[in-house]
Amino acid sequence: MTPAEQRVRALPIWQGLKDLVPLKGGVSNASFTVTDVTGRYVARVGEDYPFHQVSRDRETIASRAAYAAGLSPEVVHTAPGIMVVRYLEARTYAEADVRANAAACVEIVKRCHREMGRRITGQGAIFWVFQILRDYAHTLKAGKHRHVPDLPRLMSILDDLEAAQAPLPIVFGHHDLLPTNFMDDGHRLWLIDWEYGAFGTAMFDLANIASNNSFDDAGERIILETYFEKSPPPSIERAFYAMKAASAMREAVWGMVSELHLNAPGVDYVAYAAEYLGRFEAVYSAYLSNFGKS
Repeated sequence: MTPAEQRVRALPIWQGLKDLVPLKGGVSNASFTVTDVTGRYVARVGEDYPFHQVSRDRETIASRAAYAAGLSPEVVHTAPGIMVVRYLEARTYAEADVRANAAACVEIVKRCHREMGRRITGQGAIFWVFQILRDYAHTLKAGKHRHVPDLPRLMSILDDLEAAQAPLPIVFGHHDLLPTNFMDDGHRLWLIDWEYGAFGTAMFDLANIASNNSFDDAGERIILETYFEKSPPPSIERAFYAMKAASAMREAVWGMVSELHLNAPGVDYVAYAAEYLGRFEAVYSAYLSNFGKS
């Protein structure tokens, strides 16, 4: 029995514990489905990750707000490093599902942007991918990561991508729109896992959907036209494609930082970083071809 499983079993909320099964697929936390006489739940174990700017207290606030907004399942219990939510009888999306249901995925993200901010309590956190990546660069230098020689080029590109951004209203965003964070119960979509939930720009979530789910040009047009309810102006298109490159860079460097600081069972952070570094290079090359440098 792993330490994470022991911690979940020891929680005082269970009434006649029947079953506890590890969930596969997490890249930074350990999760379990738990069944007792009162029903079925998901318990997730994960500490604060300062190197990723992740606070479990802030995640709890965001998760409760997401339930109040009708986006996520109910949080039924929290303890230091543990969150328990009601189990969803729903299918977890893969990239192809997100692409096939692009408009619906954008609509639930739009609901997040519209509904979440008014429900957030306490000190508001901010997610600005450019600051996060610069902070990651410091972390990689401190850890003497093998990609340190690549950082000057990446940080120079980052400046260019930031300069291409267009002013948009501040919203509360999800910021981790991997396909597995969309779930479909056959009637509606759900949006789960709020580790990176914070105030920021809608552009990151839109670009994050595209970058993390291998959208083509036609699919990206659906994302933008669904969100803005019209064809966006050139300044928004440029900002979107620049942010898509920043999103892919963030995922790649997230993998590099995780290689130094995390050890989730079965997760190959080196391969994860390499995959997204390849995505970044392809997206950035396309961005330069279409828009050039700022």
